[in-house]
Amino acid sequence: MKQNKKRREITSMPSVELLEKEVNRKKYQKRYFAVLRNTIYTLLTVAAAAVLVAVLVLPVLQIYGSSMTPTLHEGQIVVSLKGSDFKQGDVIAFYYNNKILVKRLIAGPGSWINIDKDGNVYVDDQLLDEPYMAGKEKALGDCNIELPYQVPDGRYFVMGDHRSTSIDSRNTAVGCVAEEQIVGRIVFSIWPLNTIGKVS
Repeated sequence: MKQNKKRREITSMPSVELLEKEVNRKKYQKRYFAVLRNTIYTLLTVAAAAVLVAVLVLPVLQIYGSSMTPTLHEGQIVVSLKGSDFKQGDVIAFYYNNKILVKRLIAGPGSWINIDKDGNVYVDDQLLDEPYMAGKEKALGDCNIELPYQVPDGRYFVMGDHRSTSIDSRNTAVGCVAEEQIVGRIVFSIWPLNTIGKVS
């Protein structure tokens, strides 16, 4: 009886080959979970960095409305660059009543603006060179400010490229834009594919 018991115990013990397979399986499982954990940490880090860059440096925006046609169209997705070094002719995005509007910067603080009935814009008595308006219809548009108009300190005068429909600094409803309202300068279009490129 004792011998039969010993035989059963011996036969029920796993073979060396089986033990090696089990050890290898456990090692593989451990490596797999370590790689998976590292991959998840890496992806989370990259995603967090991308969100920070998108929020703090390069906000991505979608265009709504037609005030910037044909430069920008409704539904187009663009990238803006944060900063404070804005110049005449830049396309900028700014906060207005919990929305983000996109217009073109026409003049900075202290400048005098005048617009004739044909829509020609004068900054400090000089006709504004607007190459982006080539072939586009100029218009006085929805203007209820008294011209000539001086841009207040710390503010920027902006206009849409679709001058006949855009509501912008020509109207007191929007007025001039304060520096702290500005999200950034629109630099690049990323969608749709046929619009990919620099915005100017």
